[in-house]
Amino acid sequence: MMDALDREILRRLQNDGRMSATALAAEVGLTVAPCHRRLKELEATGAISGYRAVIDPAAVGLGFEALVFVTLAQVDRTTIDRFEAEVAANAHITQAQRLFGDPDYILKVMAEDLTAYQQFYDTELTSLPGVLRLRSTLVMKNLKPAAGLPL
Repeated sequence: MMDALDREILRRLQNDGRMSATALAAEVGLTVAPCHRRLKELEATGAISGYRAVIDPAAVGLGFEALVFVTLAQVDRTTIDRFEAEVAANAHITQAQRLFGDPDYILKVMAEDLTAYQQFYDTELTSLPGVLRLRSTLVMKNLKPAAGLPL
């Protein structure tokens, strides 16, 4: 069971995933060995599912972002499985959620610019299994990108 100290460890790591175990231990009031044990337990239980760098999309030429609302023609298990597998395999779709109601999915798509997005839309999105309707909205400004959890 997760206690307040585990939550504090998660809060600190969420803000700085590169923090060393020594620095983390000092910040949460533990010595290194017990802090390290807690980290390993949080990783083993899946509370910490990984570590990664947060990259500025514009710095790598992907400054164009669209949210795509997808309605499927049918929602049988085969169509859903095929659609979700293709979405998961597509690198330009950086987030995807299945929703209750209409639309069925919301996808976050990153592209170089409007022309690249239009080509992606025409060739990739329209060919996803079971698609009935696609509706896009363009992101004007990210106010709170990749915010952490409220721990």
